[in-house]
Amino acid sequence: MKVTQIRQAYLDYFAQKGHQIVPSSPVVPGDDPTLLFTNAGMNQFKDVFLGFDKRPYNRATSAQKCIRAGGKHNDLDNVGYTARHHTFFEMLGNFSFGDYFKRDAIQFAWELLTEVFKLPKEKLLVTIYADDDEAYEIWNKHIGIPADRIIRIGDNKGARYASDNFWMMGDTGPCGPCTEIFYDHGPHIAGGPPGSPDEDGDRYIEIWNNVFMQFNRDEAGVMHPLPKPSVDTGMGLERIAAVLQHVHSNYEIDLFVNLLKAAKEAVDAAGGEDCDATSPSLKVIADHIRACSFIVVDGVIPGNAGRGYVLRRIARRAIRHGYKLGARKPFFYQLVPALVREMGEAYPELQAAKDKVSEVIKQEEERFFQTIANGMEILDSALAGGVKTIDGETAFRLHDTFGFPLDLTADVCRERDVTVDSAGFESAMQKQRDQARSAGKFKVAQGLEYSGKPTQFHGYDTLKHEGAKVTALYVDGSAVQSVKAGDAAVIVLDNTPFYAESGGQIGDRGELRNDAARFSVEDTFKIQADVFGHQGEVLEGELKVGDVLNALVDTQHRTETMRNHSATHILHKALREVLGDHVQQKGSLVDASKTRFDFTHNAPITTGQIRRIEDIVNAEILANTATSGKVMSLDDAQKTGAMMLFGEKYGDEVRVLEIGSSKELCGGTHVSRTGDIGSLKIVSEGGVAAGIRRVEAVTGTHALSFLQGLEDSIHQAASILKTHPGDLVHRVTQLQESLRQAERELDKVNSKFAASQGDELASQAVDINGLKVLAARLDGADAQVLRETMDALKGKLKTAAIVLASVQGDKVSLIAGVTVDSIAKIKAGDLVNFVAQQVGGKGGGKPEMAMAGGTDSTKLAQALASVTDWVASQ
Repeated sequence: MKVTQIRQAYLDYFAQKGHQIVPSSPVVPGDDPTLLFTNAGMNQFKDVFLGFDKRPYNRATSAQKCIRAGGKHNDLDNVGYTARHHTFFEMLGNFSFGDYFKRDAIQFAWELLTEVFKLPKEKLLVTIYADDDEAYEIWNKHIGIPADRIIRIGDNKGARYASDNFWMMGDTGPCGPCTEIFYDHGPHIAGGPPGSPDEDGDRYIEIWNNVFMQFNRDEAGVMHPLPKPSVDTGMGLERIAAVLQHVHSNYEIDLFVNLLKAAKEAVDAAGGEDCDATSPSLKVIADHIRACSFIVVDGVIPGNAGRGYVLRRIARRAIRHGYKLGARKPFFYQLVPALVREMGEAYPELQAAKDKVSEVIKQEEERFFQTIANGMEILDSALAGGVKTIDGETAFRLHDTFGFPLDLTADVCRERDVTVDSAGFESAMQKQRDQARSAGKFKVAQGLEYSGKPTQFHGYDTLKHEGAKVTALYVDGSAVQSVKAGDAAVIVLDNTPFYAESGGQIGDRGELRNDAARFSVEDTFKIQADVFGHQGEVLEGELKVGDVLNALVDTQHRTETMRNHSATHILHKALREVLGDHVQQKGSLVDASKTRFDFTHNAPITTGQIRRIEDIVNAEILANTATSGKVMSLDDAQKTGAMMLFGEKYGDEVRVLEIGSSKELCGGTHVSRTGDIGSLKIVSEGGVAAGIRRVEAVTGTHALSFLQGLEDSIHQAASILKTHPGDLVHRVTQLQESLRQAERELDKVNSKFAASQGDELASQAVDINGLKVLAARLDGADAQVLRETMDALKGKLKTAAIVLASVQGDKVSLIAGVTVDSIAKIKAGDLVNFVAQQVGGKGGGKPEMAMAGGTDSTKLAQALASVTDWVASQ
């Protein structure tokens, strides 16, 4: 049976047994901040098992995409070195939510394996938890497994219930025993049965695990029976495919045979020169294309943190293995079509995103190929001389300068039986973080110690609060009891309408005052999560801890900021609508003058797309719908469908903001109706990092001012060009054509000049052992004239080595040329560098033509004069 047939047969079997076939959830879990990636089939049913969610079915089955390449479940280091480890795998599972239990689960598993998949019964053995007599009776009495093929596994991990055959979701909560099914590959494979000293061998392979959730463990460790015991099972598709296809390694199943073939062809085409088809490196490449592709499908792009960094690590590990096989240009992305052929039917989202996946991977390859050669040279040098450990500083340099993730360096070192000083690497990494932190511009909140009551925020409803009490004062980071006119200080109040900077929105400005004193608030920030600091200067009088003040927010500043913040939410939704659901927020800055929004996207936004985005946002603004912000539990917020940011930490209570058709979690301040925004105009778009784009936009009066400024520029340009604004494009087009014509005429003049110079200079060449050598100065010539003159001279001299120089101001331009019949003896790059080094420069190029620059024209004559002797010495 092929992989596609096995997957479908599994799902069909359980569908016939009354199970709902549930599609695989994404590998990026959108509603579980505890997981980096989906790593098991039960992840999408977690809330059902916990009782927080109710489905219209109580039996389910799925083929789940899983990633284990980061966090607690990390198999990355083993991929390519074992027969069964993968970064990406498919987990076949069947689940009972308080419906059937042990007897049916075991019966289903046995029937599928022995009657549908036709596995020999004598090849199967099982493990159970040592105390699970019920499971033993089912296997022995009902199924008929002999006692010597039922292995009891006790608490083999050092504590009560800490066992390979007892599953727990956490220290507390649902848990229970499990029974695992093993396949015996035969005595010709090394290894012993589970529970034996040789259990880590490859003879007995676990193919299925049935978890029986029957207890709820409390904080004291007491097991309380669950009112509705449930079943969670998992069987690795790749493992069962290896068994059914009668091969020992997962990499020998049909899916991987085809991916390995595609990997070899791609590597060979990139310079691999018929690489070894059995190479472990090809296995790494074939495995990693699955993980990388499905991670990209779910909206992740390579980056330096979180899921993006895991993706980068996997991709660069694959690229390095291709480089090891001889690939010297991007190849990895070319495996995407082969993967789509293998898995696109089962996972249509892969088929739909294939072009995006290819482009993201290709861009990452192009970036890494720019540095991998130099990085490998550094690493090879460090590994020379029989060293047994790579020091942490070298590992960090490879990471920081050449883009080598630590585990990539460790991967190379392991191949050569060398270890990496991981502690030294982390020390160097921390040192860099500390330096960056000290160099950065941090709020004065850093280091302020506050132990009083939290600040009550009233700024959603009012911009003025009377009777706010001063609970703390700070000057230069230290707590004080009073401040006077002229002092720069931070004031903490018990109540405030001032919004403290967070979520991308800057803090409010304004004034604090009473009859005796006045304080100008220049910024508001959080000292702690619920403690607001008002930073500014005492303008009049004296303030003391305990004083009562009236707090007044700068209305215009807040209003303009709210316009931009509300517009950002609508802009985010419009970006996703126009560019695709892969768009995810990666940062924002909202102040009174603009909104700046960073997001994931791998290409510049076209003019047409910008127009569509603006049209969508401005249509929402014109609809003038009311906005609303409601505080609710995180669970209730999830049920509303509000957008949440991956990796963001949310409390038990969150604020769900609805602006037009946008619904997101946000604690910022916003307009009452969308019409209050006025209008939105995108003023810039560009890339800020690999796969990250940035748009800036203005709203309200700032949008009007921007458009008026553009209109002024257009009128000024039209006046300079002596035309009407409406005819400006036509006039510019005319001038461009005139300029191109002038450039063509200039090119002709330069060519004639080069030809005439060539005739004159050729006579100055010196014959050295049959090679014509010429070194001459050609002042006033630009790079194009130098090249054309060089071509003319090489054509006249036939067999020659030539250096031409030009001086413009303090800059020396050099070009060296060697005819094809002479490059075996002399390289143009070596020749031009010989001259350039004498005039304070360097350069390079191809063996037959190379250019360089210099900064010391006073030594040019001597440098040119030395060319003849240098050539003669070669």
